[in-house]
Amino acid sequence: MQKISLDALAREHLERARSAPSGRSAETVYGGHEHVLRQALVTLVKGRSLAEHENPGEATVVVLRGRVRITAGADAWEAREGDLLIVPAARHNLEAVEDSAVLLTVAKERAPAQA
Repeated sequence: MQKISLDALAREHLERARSAPSGRSAETVYGGHEHVLRQALVTLVKGRSLAEHENPGEATVVVLRGRVRITAGADAWEAREGDLLIVPAARHNLEAVEDSAVLLTVAKERAPAQA
């Protein structure tokens, strides 16, 4: 069993994002490339975004702090602290409407086993 304080991580990474030229900071908190499930804490300062990208599998975003907007084509969804967004299967981006910390959870499809 392992316990992680998302609140403490959010504070730490928001400070890093505020001082980073990119205006963002992130850390994988569970899983990774070798797992189906991956959870990452992502922080962005107001006005910064993750550029448009493909959804690698089923994904959700929980807003821990601030406010964010996910845009996919002509559709956009805003969420604030405590909200859960289901990430669309289409290409999308994530923008910080305020300094924000989110928990991104992705369940990637496994590659078929080689025969």
